[in-house]
Amino acid sequence: MTINQHWTLPEGIEEVLPEQAAKFESMRRLILDLYAGWGYELVMPPTIDFIESLLTGTGHDLDLQTFKLVDQLSGRTLGLRADMTPQVARMDAHQLKRDVPTRLCYIGTVLHARPESIGDSRSPLQVGAELYGHAGVESEVEIIGLMLQTFSALEIDDIYLDLGNVDIYRGLAQQAGLSDEVESQLFEMLQRKAITEINELLYALEIDDSMKAMLSGLPSLNGGKDVFVKARMLLVDADAAVIDAIDYLEKTAELMWQQYGDITVNFDLSELHGYHYKTGVVFAAFVPQLGQAIARGGRYDDIGKVFGRARAATGFSTDLKVLNQLSSKQFDVVDKIFAPAADDKNLKVKIAQLRAEGRIVIEELPGQNGDAAAMGCNKTLCLADGQWQTE
Repeated sequence: MTINQHWTLPEGIEEVLPEQAAKFESMRRLILDLYAGWGYELVMPPTIDFIESLLTGTGHDLDLQTFKLVDQLSGRTLGLRADMTPQVARMDAHQLKRDVPTRLCYIGTVLHARPESIGDSRSPLQVGAELYGHAGVESEVEIIGLMLQTFSALEIDDIYLDLGNVDIYRGLAQQAGLSDEVESQLFEMLQRKAITEINELLYALEIDDSMKAMLSGLPSLNGGKDVFVKARMLLVDADAAVIDAIDYLEKTAELMWQQYGDITVNFDLSELHGYHYKTGVVFAAFVPQLGQAIARGGRYDDIGKVFGRARAATGFSTDLKVLNQLSSKQFDVVDKIFAPAADDKNLKVKIAQLRAEGRIVIEELPGQNGDAAAMGCNKTLCLADGQWQTE
């Protein structure tokens, strides 16, 4: 027997019904108004793009996440965007070409060929903000502050942050003279905090003992403010670039606390999320009820290079669908006014007047089933003393 499955959706792809769509729209407007107040201008990257543009900078990590197809006009490979950051970087570098700091934001659906973890959506509603053209800790702190304000506006509480700096590991790997292959192996082990494997790999390398001790000790540099004291003791023989990266991370945290209060932070100096394209501080936001980050960000100064103009850049992104699950904010219920089916010129004038005021008016169709309540209306237009009024 053939089962009709025309109504089914691909795994990880969801429909959004009217009530939920209305809430998403309210959240979208709130967020974009917030970002506009900070000077972040809205951009709208295309849903589909040449694969070279999508797999640039951050995009190399997104290769397996990107749906690909062939353009019948040009014969070139196209991709459905899995992340908007490379496209926004192109706008900054190639289209806008500004010499001043540029603040851009975006919101829209992205598509993932596979979920990031079991049960995740493959069509996140990505929200993000990016700041181009400034290379100081103030940029990181502004972006982190905007991310925190996003959570606050949606009444998402109990946020804590993970902060790291990929330049610490990058500097140590360069100082040790690790080959690309060994650097990648060690990188993967550090992500898993696989201490035994790390020690076995380092033991087999022909590098001095102090270098081995610094690399093997990275996973232990995890915790509160005291991490910086431990780091300077453990990495005492590290090159200046590594020490500078530690200092930069500490300055970022201090300025963040100064501006936004006593935010709970876990410092992880072996955190390497986005290592292949990030160029400095990386951060992620968490809540106790979820075991994965609800937002991620960091610095990626080289992302615009392939578009002919590498500018300092930092930003963050999140998924509006995830924020919706966590938000306790209640949005105002909009009145819906039911207008009866009546051949009355004054009724039509009243309906037009209400709609011009921004009110929602649903007109009854002759012979239809369902009254005002069935149509989701909480008010009705009624004729009283020769005047049409809402009741």
